[in-house]
Amino acid sequence: MGKILEHKELTFLERTYIPEIIRGMIVTTKHFFRNLFNWKKIPTIQYPEVKQELSDRLRGKHRLMLKDDGSLRCTACFLCATACPALCIHITAAEHEDPKVEKYPIEYTVDISKCVFCGLCVEACPCDAIRMDAGLTLTTSYDRQKLNLTIDNLPLKLEKD
Repeated sequence: MGKILEHKELTFLERTYIPEIIRGMIVTTKHFFRNLFNWKKIPTIQYPEVKQELSDRLRGKHRLMLKDDGSLRCTACFLCATACPALCIHITAAEHEDPKVEKYPIEYTVDISKCVFCGLCVEACPCDAIRMDAGLTLTTSYDRQKLNLTIDNLPLKLEKD
């Protein structure tokens, strides 16, 4: 059985949060002056000219995998769209001419403006058709329609690459 703590009555200064505000301002001022006089030690990157090294585990833009014959590995099973918490993956399936292949996606869209890059779509895919290791992280645009990645503008890659 745990201890019962007594309720301590706060003083006037503690109720106004003035000591905590002053402590926060002291910490901020200390960091400001430390960076002001040691500006060469501030970690900066000259971005357009120098790119930062990214981790191999980084989840970047989605990419679709291809089979050896050049067709998409996706079987339009909708598991990635179902697993997506942001509901940003939309698939339209069609029947394939080959009777061995059940269906394939005629439309596969990932709305990057809604995506939270959680990787659940990659985990849910049973045939390893979608990956997030393209190494592409630039997801900015002035036009929202350019953030809708389709089969035509998603990075595609063969399995042996």
